[in-house]
Amino acid sequence: MHSENTKSSMSTYPSFNSRRFMNTMDVGIVKIAEDSDFCNLKRLVDDHDGWKLEYDSNSENIKVWTKSTPATNFKMVKVHSSFSNITANTMFDVLHDPDYRKKWDEHMLVSTEIGYLNPNNDVGYYALSCPAPVKNRDFVLQRSWLDLGNEKLIINHSVNHKDYGQKKGFVRATSYLTGFVVRKSGPGCFLGYISQTDPKGKLPTWLVNKITQKFAPRVAKQLKRAAEGYEDWKAQQPDPKDKPWIYAEFTFPRISVADCINLEHIEDGNGDDEQH
Repeated sequence: MHSENTKSSMSTYPSFNSRRFMNTMDVGIVKIAEDSDFCNLKRLVDDHDGWKLEYDSNSENIKVWTKSTPATNFKMVKVHSSFSNITANTMFDVLHDPDYRKKWDEHMLVSTEIGYLNPNNDVGYYALSCPAPVKNRDFVLQRSWLDLGNEKLIINHSVNHKDYGQKKGFVRATSYLTGFVVRKSGPGCFLGYISQTDPKGKLPTWLVNKITQKFAPRVAKQLKRAAEGYEDWKAQQPDPKDKPWIYAEFTFPRISVADCINLEHIEDGNGDDEQH
């Protein structure tokens, strides 16, 4: 069951800067997330110092900010939204459920659960479609989560796995950080979203930043629509309790940190961004 009364050990934020956060979740490094990592995610979501407000819609309850960081020329984007008719538990489930994602994520080509490091950390493969002539992108991601009842946190970043090297026809993109903060808010919930991604290839930085900024409000709208249909869909599944992000008995297969290594052999390079 979702915890409703778990007390957070993270009631106050530690001293923070965005670069130190990036160092705690380094690209390519598998690391079990700690309380300090989740605290830093909350700081990014809640602290607007140095962020530029790019979009503000009262009618949609959506705000979007961007921020430059030392990690990359690709800007970090932040989204705030609130939903009066969606519970925090449902939103948390939608963000996790790989089977349901196939129903609502129109860009997803493949989503594979590679395995679990422990009941709160997994590694997965995700491939998405891009409009021609741009090559499709894929990721290998470690995801970490923490359910504190009224507040639920998810962090992911790019890692490697010995069985999921770069594939022909795809450009292996890099997620420096993607995170979600879901909080109970009356009968509904608040959603905070952070992302900083390098799509690799030869796409101009300015174009990626512009597209990311424009696409950000769509993330909140898409998640709202998905969440509104989730409970009915889940009730019709063979096992509605099949929720590995809640029930540890479903967290299989297990994998080892030793499996999360980079492969020297690459089937297709990252440099060319045109389909052939």
